[in-house]
Amino acid sequence: MALAKPIHRLTEAEYLEIERRAEFKSEFFQGEMFAMAGGTPLHSLIATNFARELGNGLEGSSCIVYNSDLRVKVESCGLDTYPDVSVVWGNRQYADEQNETIVNPKVIIEVLSDSTEAYDRGAKFEFYRQIPSLQEYLLASQRQARIEQFIRRPGDEWLLRHAAGMGATLVLPSLDITVSVGRVFANVEFSPVTLHPERQTRN
Repeated sequence: MALAKPIHRLTEAEYLEIERRAEFKSEFFQGEMFAMAGGTPLHSLIATNFARELGNGLEGSSCIVYNSDLRVKVESCGLDTYPDVSVVWGNRQYADEQNETIVNPKVIIEVLSDSTEAYDRGAKFEFYRQIPSLQEYLLASQRQARIEQFIRRPGDEWLLRHAAGMGATLVLPSLDITVSVGRVFANVEFSPVTLHPERQTRN
């Protein structure tokens, strides 16, 4: 019986070398690369709106807002990934001397999609919670004007809040700003939500 070939596990240095030449972004975890799905125009619009809203609110502060081109590393587990939006307060701390990957985001935002929602809510949030500097994790829906907010509390507990509706606002205590849900979802056309599409009858 033929023996199975062992899986070659990449080192992080090998991953980074491949990533610098790649035409698309990939996450890295436990020696393996995972291609990240390309964003839709709707996904891109919400992420861009959110970054602009944060940038306007933080103008003149020591915070910098980054888009999904910034790689973030969770040092405790070795995950390298690209949040849709991230905010760094003060000096950037890098994973290595290449100064390409940061390890100290204060706020991370992910725009939910059908293919990534379970991951963003589950394992990825579990990884993100291991970042000591992270104070808030925000999830923006693509189905409705709704933002979920997880706030770190003493004892490493996380408080859930949410804001829904174009007229709603959301306070981000770690950044001392308030964001407008309407501006985050400006120009977004939502598809009608149907709980049980298979039960629809034709006229």
